[in-house]
Amino acid sequence: MTATTGPAASGRVPRVLSIAGTDPTGGAGIQADLKSIAAQDGYGMAVVTALVAQNTRGVRSVHVPDTDFLREQLDAVWDDVTVDAVKTGMLGTAEVVRVVVESLRAHRPRWLVVDPVMVATSGDRLLDADAEAAMTDLFALADLVTPNRDELRVLADLAGSDATDPLDAALAVARRFDVRVLAKGGHDGGPTSDDALVTPDGSVRVFPGPRVATTNTHGTGCSLSSAIATLVARHGDWELAVGAAKAWLSAALRGADALQVGHGHGPVDHNAAVRAALPVPRLTDLWWTDAAAVLDETLACAFLQGLADGTLDAEVFAGYLAQDVHYLRAYEQHLRATAAGSTGDAAAFWTTASEGCAAEARDLHHRRLAGSHADDPVHPVCAGYLAHLAAAADDAAATGDVSVLAAAVLPCFRVYAWVGERLGTAPVGHPFADWIAAYGDPGFAASSARATDLVEELAVRADPELRGRMTRAFRESVAQELAFFRMPEQLPGPRRGGAAAGLPAGGPDSGPTAGAESGRV
Repeated sequence: MTATTGPAASGRVPRVLSIAGTDPTGGAGIQADLKSIAAQDGYGMAVVTALVAQNTRGVRSVHVPDTDFLREQLDAVWDDVTVDAVKTGMLGTAEVVRVVVESLRAHRPRWLVVDPVMVATSGDRLLDADAEAAMTDLFALADLVTPNRDELRVLADLAGSDATDPLDAALAVARRFDVRVLAKGGHDGGPTSDDALVTPDGSVRVFPGPRVATTNTHGTGCSLSSAIATLVARHGDWELAVGAAKAWLSAALRGADALQVGHGHGPVDHNAAVRAALPVPRLTDLWWTDAAAVLDETLACAFLQGLADGTLDAEVFAGYLAQDVHYLRAYEQHLRATAAGSTGDAAAFWTTASEGCAAEARDLHHRRLAGSHADDPVHPVCAGYLAHLAAAADDAAATGDVSVLAAAVLPCFRVYAWVGERLGTAPVGHPFADWIAAYGDPGFAASSARATDLVEELAVRADPELRGRMTRAFRESVAQELAFFRMPEQLPGPRRGGAAAGLPAGGPDSGPTAGAESGRV
């Protein structure tokens, strides 16, 4: 393998190798390294040096695999992948250190960050005395060393210095091993946590930052060093990389408490900055995307195709409307129940929607059906949809929470508004122009959007179990909407042949109420 001779090319994802131990709780070691690398938009790889039984409370035991296997892991990476940067973490024993040094000498990555994992945040010693001495050979290869405060004292001692001031100790280490040293301020007191990048020539760049009030600092050293390795491979500049990594870690620390991981010193939130930069996905939009295949089938069904091109038989349409009346009478009650379980503006919206639905059901036969089909029984498809909504209503009654019911009634709004948008505007003289216009009415689209927002609020507040039931209720209602549109194919009478006599001609008083709140018509 030929090592890269410069920083990762612009636009290319940095390829970063972590050589470190493990943490089964995910806050430190290679688990933290991979999260940090990914958070900086790098491609992370990992070679395991030690299997560590640890958690947020401390280290329980360490198992170091045979170094022949370590060498095989390293060779497997070098033989196949061009590595832009390497970060080393816990190495454990002198023999492990020697194997890693040998491998790095042979392959010399362009950027090497050494996190001299000697003392954990919990105070546990992670490197034996022989290994500490062997680390000096690794420092000779390194570009940057990132010790915590306890480790800096150990390194200063190895450098022959008894300095107690962190900057003096860092300078002694930098000069002794000809390496940059990041003296971190996380263990200091006061309102700030300033880091200092010290070089062998004595220059110092201080990176100031506010102290984040949290005890959840497990794995901060691993996380910071991996982030720096990734960023220097992208930008080619140590000061820029350290500054950007520090800002990222501060955000990760601010988000740490919300993770609620472990009972000791918990981990940082590696994705905090990434999450803040991304738009928050709307749960109802995820539900809609999940239903995309069913929605495609809905738009392609024969009923809507015939409605769109005007070839739908009028008698088939009348049979469909008769089932719609059955549906609306029940749907109005479910909207009313949703209103009863809501408060404020939400209650007012659902109440208005239920009233509009009741008016639509009451007037539909007179306006469009002219009294025909009044005795049509409930079709099994309609009955199935109503049974689904009734089950959601039973859930609301049993739990005192209308979230599932609101999710179940939403597709009647959203699917019909979406259909109206897709159908567009019918030409003059189209037999169903009034109906198509009502589907696409801006007032109804606004009602659909408001209903979606209200259900979104409920979904955001819900716990995962309730949110899952809402998701399934919505998904089933979308499927039931498709079944309802397909239902006319199962009704008796002609299927096609144009808008026959028996239905009033399209006009301002013959179609569904413009902007009807029910969502169906």
